[in-house]
Amino acid sequence: MNLKLSGHHLEITPAIREYVTSKVERITRHFDSVIDVGVILSVEKLQHKIEATVHVRGRDIHVEAIDEDMYAAIDLLSDKLDRQIVKHKEKLMDHRGESIKHQAVAE
Repeated sequence: MNLKLSGHHLEITPAIREYVTSKVERITRHFDSVIDVGVILSVEKLQHKIEATVHVRGRDIHVEAIDEDMYAAIDLLSDKLDRQIVKHKEKLMDHRGESIKHQAVAE
């Protein structure tokens, strides 16, 4: 998994980098075929915004979260990303399950 972090109007400190890395690695527990993750951290007025684009085989998943605290925004993003990855994995499993059932009926 390749992780690309960038900051807009914000310097990414080692503590923030480590926190984001630990939260993003959590998605690999659910789905192994994550190819690339791009994370953009930005500050607009008093709002901290974080966006992530996860490239998995066959699809790109984009998630964003906004909060007054950067660490809270990272936590929100991690939860949203986790739900989206699980949803994507379930869709893949449903399609594979249908194709196997469909072949068994056809025979």
